[in-house]
Amino acid sequence: MVNQTLNKPSFWSRRLILGTTISGAVIFFVVGIVFWGGFNTAMEATNTTEFCIGCHEMEDNVYKEYTPTIHYSNRTGVRAGCPDCHVPRPWIHKIVRKIQASREVFFWLTGKIDTPEKFNEHRFELAQNVWKAMKDTDSRECRNCHNFESMNPEFQKPRARKQHLNAFETGQTCIDCHKGIAHHDVRDQLTDEQLEELEAPVEAYIREVPQEYKDGLARVEAKEAAIAAEKKAKAQAEKEKVQLQIEQAVATALESAKASSSKEKVSTSAAKAASADSLNVNWNKASSTDISVFFPGTASIEWILGRHHGGKRAFTKGDRCIECHAEEIADIGQNIVTGESEKELEPNVIPNKRGSIDVSIAATHDSESLYLKFSWPDGEHAPAPFVDGGKMDPENKMKLAFMIASDDVEFADRAGCWGTCHADANSMPFAPEQEVLSGSDLAKRLDFNNGVTKYLKETRSKLELKGRRGKALGGWDKLKSAEEIAEYQKAQQLMDIVRYSSGTKQVEDGQILDQRSMHGGQGAQAVASLKNGTWSVEIKRKLISSKPGDVSIEAGKVYNFGFAIHDDYSDARYHHVSFGYKLALDNNEAEINAVKQ
Repeated sequence: MVNQTLNKPSFWSRRLILGTTISGAVIFFVVGIVFWGGFNTAMEATNTTEFCIGCHEMEDNVYKEYTPTIHYSNRTGVRAGCPDCHVPRPWIHKIVRKIQASREVFFWLTGKIDTPEKFNEHRFELAQNVWKAMKDTDSRECRNCHNFESMNPEFQKPRARKQHLNAFETGQTCIDCHKGIAHHDVRDQLTDEQLEELEAPVEAYIREVPQEYKDGLARVEAKEAAIAAEKKAKAQAEKEKVQLQIEQAVATALESAKASSSKEKVSTSAAKAASADSLNVNWNKASSTDISVFFPGTASIEWILGRHHGGKRAFTKGDRCIECHAEEIADIGQNIVTGESEKELEPNVIPNKRGSIDVSIAATHDSESLYLKFSWPDGEHAPAPFVDGGKMDPENKMKLAFMIASDDVEFADRAGCWGTCHADANSMPFAPEQEVLSGSDLAKRLDFNNGVTKYLKETRSKLELKGRRGKALGGWDKLKSAEEIAEYQKAQQLMDIVRYSSGTKQVEDGQILDQRSMHGGQGAQAVASLKNGTWSVEIKRKLISSKPGDVSIEAGKVYNFGFAIHDDYSDARYHHVSFGYKLALDNNEAEINAVKQ
């Protein structure tokens, strides 16, 4: 018994799993804690912005690009450092990323990216790696801070809320749209195939739109509708006030004329003056809406459908231009007209040219005709530096044109007349030389005296959108057969255009199909005046016409409408244009509602 007691192992010497003693397990546990703590300490030490920019390659390149951005400094004081965007938070993914980072350390050791010039040589490759990683993880690191489900559309611009709603429904992720937000963007170096593959929707990323988001959309849309209604009511009240003043002035003048021996002469002169400046329409019975036109530069339907237009996906899905851009028309125009737009849409800047113009449109109709009255403030003369005398069209200080089309015309439902503007039209970037046009077989079918005019996409077998291998954008030379064009004409699948020129006082009626053709049509009438710094153009056109090229306007139907103003003696593409709007008779849902007299 004594020997057994003496030979009994102590507590610390007792054997556990795999023959390990308790003392050994404790030592292993303590060493493990120390090791784990040291490992985590080392991990965290390498997981800071300070560590990331410890080498001059990072500090002198990407860090300098990052500091001016909103991720570095913003109104909320929340800063996203290098690890927030480039190192996953989940432990396993973090370890994998650290192992991958060893490749970047190798680049540093070998001097592969140790100068700005060398770094820029490899920037595109490095950026592609980051884009792919973010795409594969549904932008996991972005969503550490930015959560779709937590977004409140009430604090977003219309364009942003539409894009985010589209992301919910189609399976888009953050990096699809938000490349180059912290560093120089090299997205434009992707081929079209690479871009389409990288930014393609992923079904697995489709999310159910949260009720909170839907509620926020409803609130902000109701708020914007109320603001628009209030603005419209104020404009109508001001209009009625001005009309009352005019009527009172006329009444006073007539009373004075009665007391004059030249009553008949004065009355006759006044009547002639009135008939010269007006279509004798009671505009008090018309509805009125305010629409801004803006300077588009070289933006064309090819540009809208191309890779440099961030809203391409929404547009091709069927969203109207105004759904994203209604609240930023003035900003868009100003950015383009000054040459400051990142899209580089205006190579020939005209100093001091207006970026946008606010236009009031009154609309009414009787049993036979539609009446439209456009009013807007005249602007200061801004000479075009690339034209002798500064006036592109010296005969006409102002020209106004509007187009009407049914939904049968592609893109008319969302872009209005924008679908007729092409990158190869006269004065546009890819306009062919006159010698090329004159020598073309199409010169027998199309009028090239003024270069390539507006045309519809349907009349061409193909539009070049990508410009691969230096190809010109557009499709002027891809004209379909005469038989196919005739079918479009027969089906009235065209745009009806009315155009007025102030200098010649000429009103033209025509159509746009395979080209712009001013054929006379149903014979529109127009009068215009420039009084007290305000232009006023009244146009009358028949509602129903059997003539080819005329779009008849019927009650109960909605039509697509767009217009343009060439102000300040401008010509060709140097005009101001509208987005696409809806026109109808006695329909409060249409932006341009022609109320019956």
